[in-house]
Amino acid sequence: MKWTKTLIPTLREAPSDAEIVSHKLLLRAGLIRKLAGGVYTFLPLGLRALRKVENIIREEMNRADAVEVLMPALQPTEIWEQSGRAETASNVLFKVKDSSGRNWFLSPTAEEVITTLAAGEINSYRQLPKNFYQVSSKFRDEIRPRFGLMRAKEFIMKDAYSFDTTDEGAMASYKKMYDAYKRVFDRCGVQNFPVEADTGVIGGNHSHEFMVPADTGENDVVFCEACGYAANIEKATSGIPKTAGRELGAAVEKFATPGVVTIDALSKAPYSVAANQQIKTLVYIADSKPVLILIRGDDQLNETKFLARTGTVVAQPATPEECFATLGAKPGSLGAVVNVPAGVRIIADERIRGANEMTTGANEDGFHLKNVSIERDIKVSDWLDLRTVTAGEPCGKCGKSLKIRRAIEVGHVFKLGTKYSEKLGSYFLDEAGARNPCVMGCYGIGVTRTLQAIIEQCNDKDGIVWPMSVAPYQVCITPLAVTAEHPCMVVAEKLYAELTALGVDVILDDRDERPGVKFKDADLVGFPIRVSIGEKSLAKGEVEIKPRNGAVQFVKTEALLESVKVMIAAGGK
Repeated sequence: MKWTKTLIPTLREAPSDAEIVSHKLLLRAGLIRKLAGGVYTFLPLGLRALRKVENIIREEMNRADAVEVLMPALQPTEIWEQSGRAETASNVLFKVKDSSGRNWFLSPTAEEVITTLAAGEINSYRQLPKNFYQVSSKFRDEIRPRFGLMRAKEFIMKDAYSFDTTDEGAMASYKKMYDAYKRVFDRCGVQNFPVEADTGVIGGNHSHEFMVPADTGENDVVFCEACGYAANIEKATSGIPKTAGRELGAAVEKFATPGVVTIDALSKAPYSVAANQQIKTLVYIADSKPVLILIRGDDQLNETKFLARTGTVVAQPATPEECFATLGAKPGSLGAVVNVPAGVRIIADERIRGANEMTTGANEDGFHLKNVSIERDIKVSDWLDLRTVTAGEPCGKCGKSLKIRRAIEVGHVFKLGTKYSEKLGSYFLDEAGARNPCVMGCYGIGVTRTLQAIIEQCNDKDGIVWPMSVAPYQVCITPLAVTAEHPCMVVAEKLYAELTALGVDVILDDRDERPGVKFKDADLVGFPIRVSIGEKSLAKGEVEIKPRNGAVQFVKTEALLESVKVMIAAGGK
């Protein structure tokens, strides 16, 4: 491709609404343009890089015996109601109505569609296992789209769905996808690692996310360098000890705490109750019912853990008015010892099991209770892991110190079990003629998100530094004189034709621009190899070859083609 024949509208400055490096570079390098919040047009360079990511994904999916299909994004609401996700995923679903008044969803994923398809086409164990995948546009009703392609309303995703006859078979399919995902992200040229993950609204009981380390990532990942343990903060656990139990002391005693409504205030004189000796009582409205959540005063509730471990569909913190209606007091004076209405569920974090000599709210504004023994004085309904792990805590596997870093989620694999197959009728007859639900897995890669994650990790002060495998063009030929008969252009055209014949992705910068402009644009876009052909060097029988992240090398014109081939094979080094 010649530069003047395509569209590469580079910018010297990024638009003001671009917040992170990758978003700025996507715009500045002329890869995308914003149509509306969370909705983008891919320009020629961006589309070329996107297609390369897609091709890597397709090759690895095919290698893992997955079969490509293409399913509609416009889906009838009935199948989502049948699976239960019309309610659980309602906050992200685009809802549309056709001219006849029928309701539809623009789907963010396709479990319902593929399971409905399997229910109609697969009826025997002889047809299994099967794994279907697609690469297609998805839609998510993001209230606050941001960070460019990272959190968009419309995006491209690779989603795959496996169907097996047994749980063991499903785990084998899961492992094939897990391994395929590692190969995909390795081939895309980014650092990546899998972590244990929460399954969210998709469901299932076994899940890993694939993360790309990045300071601007939206995920916190807990990891142990010593043993390799890694988990999303929403799933992570640690080996931190439970609150030390003391001998049972005096009976519960109420004491006045006028104006004290925070953990920190109660820890100061004249009360001096350490945060680790306080019980924090949170009131949540979970599936329309009030629930009390108890955690230690110096811990923080992990809402995702709460939802996952209780099976709650929708939950939110109670308002001060709802707290008062439930317990007769406002936040800051709440507790679970006295005046808890019958039927209100009390859920406590495992860390405070067995704790005593604790202090908590008295359900009376301006008063607290001391000498509280959790198991003696509070009727706990469920003990669950609800706290958020913090850096420095001991690893639950090896005891070494845990660390936390930011990362971008680019892929997610789930073992679904029979949740969807049972609800949507995907059954098969086994060898004995018995009817059984298919055991499913689902596997997603955010294709557009992966593209941006690559840029977020692979850049420098001058622009993008593309890995060779996903660069829109591998080589940029830059003649410093562009008239047709000029020796610089003659050499450039010859190399362009030779590389094109070899199947190399090459762009010829035939613009009549100053060398500085051309060099800055090439660095901004991030072509792995730039070949510069100028009169002075050409007079010596030489041209310049510069790797995007390396030093200029001078090579003889007769060795130019071979030198470029060697550099491409070495990944632009």
